[in-house]
Amino acid sequence: MATDWAGVDWAKLRGEFPALAEWTYLNTATFGQMPRRAAEAVAQHFARRDELACTDFMQWFRDADSIRARIAEYIRCEAADIAFIHNASAGLSLLLGGLDWKTGDQIVTLEDEFPNHYYYPSHLGGCGVEFVETAWERFYDSLTARTRLVAISTVNYSTGFRPPLEEISETLRRRGILLYLDGTQSLGALQFDVSRIRPDLFAVDAYKWLLSPNGAGFMYVSPELRERLAPAVIGWRSHKDWRNHENLHHGAPQFATEAERYEGGMLPFALLYAMKAVIEMIQAIGPERIERRVMELAGKTQDVLRGAGAVLPADSSPHYDSQIVTARFGGREASAIARELQTRKVLVAARHGNLRVSPHFYNNETDLARLAEALSSHDVL
Repeated sequence: MATDWAGVDWAKLRGEFPALAEWTYLNTATFGQMPRRAAEAVAQHFARRDELACTDFMQWFRDADSIRARIAEYIRCEAADIAFIHNASAGLSLLLGGLDWKTGDQIVTLEDEFPNHYYYPSHLGGCGVEFVETAWERFYDSLTARTRLVAISTVNYSTGFRPPLEEISETLRRRGILLYLDGTQSLGALQFDVSRIRPDLFAVDAYKWLLSPNGAGFMYVSPELRERLAPAVIGWRSHKDWRNHENLHHGAPQFATEAERYEGGMLPFALLYAMKAVIEMIQAIGPERIERRVMELAGKTQDVLRGAGAVLPADSSPHYDSQIVTARFGGREASAIARELQTRKVLVAARHGNLRVSPHFYNNETDLARLAEALSSHDVL
């Protein structure tokens, strides 16, 4: 569906998101609301399957190549650097499972990170790998000659902390330390430029800020890392000549050099078409325009929470300039506040004692006024 977004009518844009008619939805950090065009893309794919009885299935792969190219344009890399994954855990597991770990090696993450960055690194403790969790203030002091990998998010899911990625990446490259970034909690709202940040692996689960169905996602894998990181999933598409489907290779596969070498088998095409529709919409609106709008709403969200008596980490610490706004209310648990707001059809979240409010571009000032009104009720605070 082609749309001219040159002059964005944000009110009209809300019509793309059916759930907003009934809910004051300020919880994109948990789930993004999917636009109608994404659902329509899924329906069109299944209608096409019925019409053509899947005789055009190789065209689906060519479509997937065009989606790679669009993603590459969006985050500023090459299409060959993009592989599709079903969630960010798959990207991190590929990396951690594919490196040759030695006793004493270190993996470093920041405190309050997403569980992905704890579970597998902790599991590697069984082979002598040390897992280090550190506060931002001690991050650089935590890096040693034994540090092999830093695994962090572009925006922290529970606090809204936004680490200075260019600064971190430059330091790690200088010291020969790999950088894994999970972009799930920012891409779609905030811009990301691979050519500037230069992570080794950047994984995105598209169901949050990229407003796509569960199961749609992708990862960027740098050319340098691809030279040393073997595939973890090996299947019929692992051989570099898999497109010759009428005469598939029998024997040991010869892997392609492109990132698609990590996919192995079939793709969730319906989900990829939905993700494509969202990325096309974001590019048409303009990633810069979206980021400005989202950050404007985040600033107004901070004002609402301050007005209700909350204490915000953004008021006392640097690097909380993100679209995920967190706060604490003295004497009232965040989980109780979130439950009470939900009874009023105002959706936010509670994470580790923080009330988390996460507006996207589909939100507006009326949503924030409803939040302020709900917080003013004696039953809530």
